[in-house]
Amino acid sequence: MDRLEELAVFVAIVEAGSLAAAARRTNRSPAAATRALAGLEARVGGRLVARTTRRLAPTPAGLALAERARGLLAGYEAAVSGAGEGLVRGFVRVTAPVLFGRRHIAPVVASFLDAYPETQVELMLADRNVDLVEEGMDVALRIGTLAPSRLVARRVGQVRRILVASPAYLAAHGAPARPADLAAHDTIHGLIRPGPREWMFGRSRVRLAPRLIVNEVEAALIAARAGRGIARVLSYQAADDIAEGRLVRVLARYEPPPVPVHLVTPGADLRPARVSAFLDHAAMALRSLPVLGNEGEGQEDCGADGRA
Repeated sequence: MDRLEELAVFVAIVEAGSLAAAARRTNRSPAAATRALAGLEARVGGRLVARTTRRLAPTPAGLALAERARGLLAGYEAAVSGAGEGLVRGFVRVTAPVLFGRRHIAPVVASFLDAYPETQVELMLADRNVDLVEEGMDVALRIGTLAPSRLVARRVGQVRRILVASPAYLAAHGAPARPADLAAHDTIHGLIRPGPREWMFGRSRVRLAPRLIVNEVEAALIAARAGRGIARVLSYQAADDIAEGRLVRVLARYEPPPVPVHLVTPGADLRPARVSAFLDHAAMALRSLPVLGNEGEGQEDCGADGRA
């Protein structure tokens, strides 16, 4: 392993807090990552990381070296990208929620591959917040308010949490006029975690006695289309059904504020050209989607807590 690769592995160790995660991120074995750290510590003549009960933490010397190494690696990446005359090539690893990924990210990936023939994409669809560093992902699509972190976020739109029911159900049972009326209706509840079956509307909550409880949104939509009750979903999930008349939006005036949709990456300093190209391509495509509204026009990257 050359000295530049050694520094890249060390920066990955500092950012991931784990030799195994750093090895995955840099496509090396854990043994190779361990050797890189040992070799670097031998060269500087001191410890660069200290083990805690849960992770590896950089020492003051390690923090200082990591900061200088990031600048050096970023300069190297820029030099190599410039020498390649803008050629974008290599793997981009992307993750997104299952339904959104099927409907909207998969077409973005296809058009990206057409635009950049020297690239390959690994697309992982999962309804959980994948740890980008731990699992070696380059880009994630996240729906909802982001918690403070070192991730870099680019907003691409927004969605709402809405209530829907079939025309047949509403014809038979009537439409609720206010949230409290839901207690008397058949409801389809999404099972997320153990706890009360309830929906929040601002500061008030409505306790439900759902006829059906499911842990997957497509199953909830199938049941709602079949007239089994009122379901709560994200607006993009029911957009086609609403447009084609299979489902009707109810209690729209009581809907909570929209939630943002972002593309997030582990960081900007060491971002390869292929990842930057995918971000630009995906952001442009997603901002044109009607299901994501029209408030995702800003182009700047910011911290995942919303700070520039």
